[in-house]
Amino acid sequence: MRQTDAERARDTARSLVDVLTAYEEELMVLERETPGVAPLRRAVGMAIAEACYLVSDRIAQPEPGWAPPPRGWAD
Repeated sequence: MRQTDAERARDTARSLVDVLTAYEEELMVLERETPGVAPLRRAVGMAIAEACYLVSDRIAQPEPGWAPPPRGWAD
């Protein structure tokens, strides 16, 4: 059975989170001793957050009432 593009993207993002989480944990420990690695730790954290977003929110179809109103609607 062939995976759809959405399933493949989810699987890839999950794998990325698994790999990067271990690096982020090590970077947090290293950051206490060497504050200069903070930008790298933040970059890894942002990559993890983006992958989580792809898995949980972006690919899933939102409920119609959950979407924000169109821009300028509240003006």
